[in-house]
Order: sequence, then structure tokens, then C-alpha cells
Amino acid sequence: MSSTRVITILLSLAAFLAPACQAQFGKPVMIPAGSEADHELAAINAADPSQKLALIDQFSQAHPEGDFQIVADEQYVNYYIAAKNYDKAFEYGDKLFALDPDNYTNAVSMVRAANEKGDTEKLYTYGEKATSIIQRYKASPPPAGSDPENWTRTKSEKIALLKDDQNYIEQSLLSAAYNVKDPAKKADYFGRFGKLYPDTPEGEQALTMAASSYQQAQNRGKMQEIANGVLAKDPNNISMLLLLADDYSEKNEQLDKADAYAKKAASLTDTAKKPDNLTDDQWKQQLAIQKGWALSTLGQVNLEKKLNIQAVDNLTKAAPLLKSNAALYARNQYRLGFAYLNLKKNPEAKQAFTDAASVESPYKGLADQKLSELAAARPVHKKAS
Repeated sequence: MSSTRVITILLSLAAFLAPACQAQFGKPVMIPAGSEADHELAAINAADPSQKLALIDQFSQAHPEGDFQIVADEQYVNYYIAAKNYDKAFEYGDKLFALDPDNYTNAVSMVRAANEKGDTEKLYTYGEKATSIIQRYKASPPPAGSDPENWTRTKSEKIALLKDDQNYIEQSLLSAAYNVKDPAKKADYFGRFGKLYPDTPEGEQALTMAASSYQQAQNRGKMQEIANGVLAKDPNNISMLLLLADDYSEKNEQLDKADAYAKKAASLTDTAKKPDNLTDDQWKQQLAIQKGWALSTLGQVNLEKKLNIQAVDNLTKAAPLLKSNAALYARNQYRLGFAYLNLKKNPEAKQAFTDAASVESPYKGLADQKLSELAAARPVHKKAS
């Protein structure tokens, strides 16, 4: 047989077998061109939305075999997402995963459905499934008899084609975590994101948010666990140094470590490199807040150690740097008020408490209370001898 004849036969076979879907990493299902199934799918795709579901039902009933049920379930998923019936889309998406666990297209569709419905838990469940599909594919060995280098290149090229889908999933997960109101749940989602995207700037950012959210949720153990885990990999992580230093100083524990972490964080702000996702102004403001936070933490350490002169110095330097963050600024001024009280400088203390009460923060009421106490206090006059 001539080589020309072989090519002709192969081209004819390729035309006869048309893929039913574009399911990456999943089970390939081939529909013979011109077959009954091919005509039925063409009719489904051309049908008006009001007729489409009945045609899908007919296709599913006519082809109960497993491979064609993959195609039927994909049609159901697409139909129900378009109809915004997300619960039914999840139902058929899960059926599809049972038949084809590595169907990446289905994972993307489920993420989309969960995203549009606003179901964060399902969004993360399907986002994690999508990531696991990619990870399994990356780890898959070359087929028997194939060249390992070619297989590695093929995998890289195939994964590169999915970049837009991967970016969509990543941004959907991160955005959803930010929108969660409950601090404990927010921390959990950020922690899950960090595990999905380790050794990436986004993963590091998520772990920082997880630790901060656990602190807000008053889960000190989880906060310290995550923060210390980040520092074990990145000892120069400014956010984690500040978070731990702040925690220790507030609890009057490990003050020497708090002092060291705060000083290190303050020093690192002088040499930190701007990330690509921040403008120059945003970066300048972030560095100012971080340095101000470090100085305010040092001031708190000074207060706990009864070093009030040093506390006034650090807290005074921190104040202008924290102006753009009401909560940190108010807390700093509240601390400064106590440092001045300890030095028996009541006018300066009154001004510091006034500054703390001037912005909306959890410290407004506390500062107002101290101002009332100072106003009610009567000066003590010495009796003439």
C-alpha cells in the first residue's frame, strides 16, 4: 500500500470520527460523523431554548451507554447553566464527574455555576476539584513506549491552553473569599486558597488574610499556626512579622520576640520591592502603614515594659504613618494617651485621647471614656505647711 493511500484512509477516518466535546484531561467520546447520535446533537445545538431540554432528554434515553451519557450530561449542564437553574446544573455535573472524574471542562462549568449562584462552598469544592485534575495530569507518567521529554512538552503545551480557565478559577476563588463576612469562614476559605496555590504571591496574600481573619475571629491558635508556617518558609514576610508582634505585645507575652519582629518588619519596609499589582501610590501607602504599625507595636512593648519615654517616642513617630487607617491610628493614639498619663502629662494625654476619639473605630468609645474621666478628675492641692 502506498503512503498516499495510508494518508487518505487516515484522513477519512478523522473526518468520520468527530469529538462530541472538548473535555480536557477527561475521557474522549467520539461521535461518528453522520450517525444518528451526530444528527441528534446537531438538532440539540440548533434548537430553540424552549425545545432544547426535550431533545436532550430524548438523546439521553436513546443512548444509555456510559460514553454517550457523558455527552448527555454535558448537554444537561450547559442547558441548566444557561437557564440559571444552578442546582440542576450541579446535579448533572456531579453525575458527569461520576462517569468522567477528570473532565476539566465540567469542573470549569461547575465553578462558573457556583460563581453565578454565589455559593462559595460549592465554588471552592469545584475549584479544588479542577486543581486536582490539573495536578493529576501534571504527575501522570508518559504512555508506554512514548518519549518522556515529548510527553513533558505535550503536557506543558496542553496546560498552557487552559491558562484563561485557570485564571478565571483562581480569581473567582480569591474574590469569593474576600466577600465572605464571617471572619472564621473567611479565614477558612483563604487558608484553602493558600493550599491550592502554594509558592505564589496570591497564595501568600491569601495566607496573610487567613491569619488576619483568624485573629479577627479570636482564634489565636489558628492565627499563630498559619503565621508561623508562613514565616518558616519566608522569614522576611512583613505582614506575618507584624501580625505576630502585634499579637504578642497585645497579650503581654514574649515581649522580646515581639520587639525583634517589629524592628525587623520596620527595617524591611525600607528595602521591600513593589509588587506588580500595586500602583506607586498604593505601595507608598502600604509601606507607611506597615512601618507605622511596627512603630506602634514597639510602643506597646515599651508600655508593657514600663518604658514610657520610649513608648511616647515610638507612638509619636507612628501616628502620621497610620493616618490612612482609622483603626490602627486610633489604637496608636489611645496607647499614646496612656504613655502620657504614666508620665503624668495630662494635657498631652488628653490630646492623644481626643485624636483617638476623632475617627470611627473600636477605640472611639474607649477614648471618650478616658476623656470623661480626665475631665472629672479634680486637681489635688497641697495643704500649706
